[in-house]
Amino acid sequence: MPLSMMRRIGDLEARPTRMTLQLADRSIKYPHGVVEDVLVKVDKFMFPVDFVVMDMEEDIEVPLILGRPFMKTAKVIIDVDNGKLKVRVQDEEVNFNVFEAMQYPNDKNYCIIVYILYDVIFAASSQIHSQSSLEKALIEAFKFLNDEEEKEIEACLRNLNSSKEVFERNIKFEELHESLRSEEQKLELKVLPSHLKYVSLEEGNNKPVIISSSLSDNEEKRLIEVLQLNREAIGWTLSDLKGISPSYCMHKIHMEQDYRPVAQPQRRLNLTMKEVVKKEVQKLLEAGMIYPISDSAWVSPVQVVPKKGGMTIIHNEKNELIPTRTVTGWRMCIDYRKLNKATRKDHFPFPFMDQVLERLAGQAYYCFLDGYSSYNQIAVDPEDQEKTAFTCPFGVFAYRKMPFGL
Repeated sequence: MPLSMMRRIGDLEARPTRMTLQLADRSIKYPHGVVEDVLVKVDKFMFPVDFVVMDMEEDIEVPLILGRPFMKTAKVIIDVDNGKLKVRVQDEEVNFNVFEAMQYPNDKNYCIIVYILYDVIFAASSQIHSQSSLEKALIEAFKFLNDEEEKEIEACLRNLNSSKEVFERNIKFEELHESLRSEEQKLELKVLPSHLKYVSLEEGNNKPVIISSSLSDNEEKRLIEVLQLNREAIGWTLSDLKGISPSYCMHKIHMEQDYRPVAQPQRRLNLTMKEVVKKEVQKLLEAGMIYPISDSAWVSPVQVVPKKGGMTIIHNEKNELIPTRTVTGWRMCIDYRKLNKATRKDHFPFPFMDQVLERLAGQAYYCFLDGYSSYNQIAVDPEDQEKTAFTCPFGVFAYRKMPFGL
């Protein structure tokens, strides 16, 4: 139930709720509350119904949504084949013909008033009363042509060379505007646990790195000196990545013998997902990791998936504690499943766990390096770059560096 309808009905009190709803566009909404025991009349029957109240725009044609709990209360039986819907209360029942109900127009009691008439009339009259007969034909104002103008247009059409090549209409993509460079954007620092902290390698809190908070002042000073001397090996943005030399290593995409290239179409994205894709494509273009391409036989679609956070305990509508994984943001991915299916698989020997533990025996420290966008440090073989092409609302692009998902 929309919040505006609840206020218009009056005498309804919404009970607070901690319910979380995920809509069809994957956006998360929090209801205003829950109203209980609202009487709803269905033909000759009256039912007490509980509604979840949402602060949203009211739909004139579908102002209320009666869900599955109501259908259970009303003992609804749906006959999809015959288009029948039966509502029962004890021994009485009411039948509805869905096909007939959809044929009747809805009553809409509202009025639309236009206050500014001059601009609308002038725009229409400028097309209708144009001095050029050909212009009237081009704007499809055929019903306002007289006999002489029709003859003039027919003569003009006969003189046109119909053998000229008609070019196909190209797919239109939304234009990408230049954004701030990655170096000028502020880094988003996450909250760290108590045993870690941030330190800056430059003045003004620039070039932050994460170190242990249990180090002494002398140890911290010496560590920062080492990091400052080797800052070129640390990456804060994609443009900082030097990557592995192509002469040493390049990623090759070896295909099966009987494969066929697949060019997949775009997938629909809502406004939130489209903004995520736009920012990611701009970032990759500025870093030189992708480039536009128009003649690739392989094209994969873009998919936007939610970033999952940690587990949080919340109360449901029954005031029960349930674990829920929170959504912290969105991530752009490329669906390379069809390309991977046609790719020859690599086979590498993996060590056994006891062999790894033997190498660590007797060592005082165990250290590891977590590479920043590690896959993006490996170049893709120039002959295989077109196979990494992906399509989005802003164009078709291919990767110079190895993307995630291959």
